[in-house]
Amino acid sequence: MKQYNVGVIGATGMVGQRFVTLLENHPWFHLAAVAASARSAGKTYEEAVGGRWLMQTPMPEEAKKLVVLDASHVEEVAAQVDFVFCAVNMKKEEIKALEEAYAKAECPVVSNNSAHRFTPDVPMVVPEINADHIEIIPAQRKRLGTKRGFIAVKSNCSLQSYVPALHPLRGYGITDVLVCTYQAISGAGKTFETFPDILDNVIPYIGGEEEKSEQEPLKLWGKIEGDRIVSADAPRFTAQCLRVPVSDGHMGAVFVRFQNKPSQEDILKAWKEFHGPAQDLQLPSAPKQFLHYFEENDRPQTKLDRMLENGMAVSIGRLRPDNQYDYKFVCLSHNTLRGAAGGGVLLAELLAAKGYFD
Repeated sequence: MKQYNVGVIGATGMVGQRFVTLLENHPWFHLAAVAASARSAGKTYEEAVGGRWLMQTPMPEEAKKLVVLDASHVEEVAAQVDFVFCAVNMKKEEIKALEEAYAKAECPVVSNNSAHRFTPDVPMVVPEINADHIEIIPAQRKRLGTKRGFIAVKSNCSLQSYVPALHPLRGYGITDVLVCTYQAISGAGKTFETFPDILDNVIPYIGGEEEKSEQEPLKLWGKIEGDRIVSADAPRFTAQCLRVPVSDGHMGAVFVRFQNKPSQEDILKAWKEFHGPAQDLQLPSAPKQFLHYFEENDRPQTKLDRMLENGMAVSIGRLRPDNQYDYKFVCLSHNTLRGAAGGGVLLAELLAAKGYFD
């Protein structure tokens, strides 16, 4: 695989910082540009971030001396890279306009943002689940009037815990899903130092999260029809999303009902044997085993299991019958790795492997 020069838009924020760390020593991608708001532009990345480096690993040396570009200077940034990752903190309409501007400048965008997730010709992809949705890109390019430029997005971070666990079970006709998510503070771009209200506390509301948790799985399980992706009309989802005092890691408590109820052995076998295009293509960031089931009653645990396979695997446990639904279980994923920047890098690897950056 050839090397691609990559930019990170929104590089000074928490997810942007995670992208920067993941690009260090990446075999296919070289960090060539960082961009942020006008107030950071002109400073070195090290100066712009200052004491706000939120990662547990040190800032990569190759990133420190990069001069931060103004993200609104689209042509200047696009001229230096083959594609960009986007993780900006702006209003939805501003994000949509910015990402389309990069795409129209013939610079592909792999976005962590939610703004374009329901744009009909923008693929929202978890590479193990719906890699075929990237085939909509030619239709999007036709709409945008581009040859290389396009936008591809990853899904919401909370979905990454429970949708991968449900996906291999779809052959049994999933009809209803109830999920309660227990979401880490890094999902809000916070640390314990910057979010003292969360200490000794649980907050039973995350703006927009329940709607995303109920609607986005149906787009992931949808299909391309002409020049758009049409969402699936089943199963029915209902969700409650809570913010809990955990640094990283989103947990989901899942209740599921089937048209053709499988046995517990069937479910465990489906989880153990499941693999997707990310594994088949041996993408650099892909976990070798995507779904891990723990037999212990007290696993998965956020602190113990969120970094499984470099934070890119999904942990499952406590599968058991339910007296209202058919089964219930618990699952866990790392929200800024699999759920955010890591999922974005994996999507970019899929796009690179399939030649969409060429």
